[in-house]
Amino acid sequence: MKNLSLVIMAALVFTLSSCSAIAGIFKAGAAVGIIAVLVVIFIIIWIISMFRGRS
Repeated sequence: MKNLSLVIMAALVFTLSSCSAIAGIFKAGAAVGIIAVLVVIFIIIWIISMFRGRS
């Protein structure tokens, strides 16, 4: 009976830690995605301002 509870406890620990790791990856992915979108918008604005400055 001790071995069964130890196995269940170990399974819970591994399951909970992997969920938090996946949540951290998704949070980092969202932050990187937002930064990438902002960089693309700034590049587009910069290119448009270059063309407006020439004419």
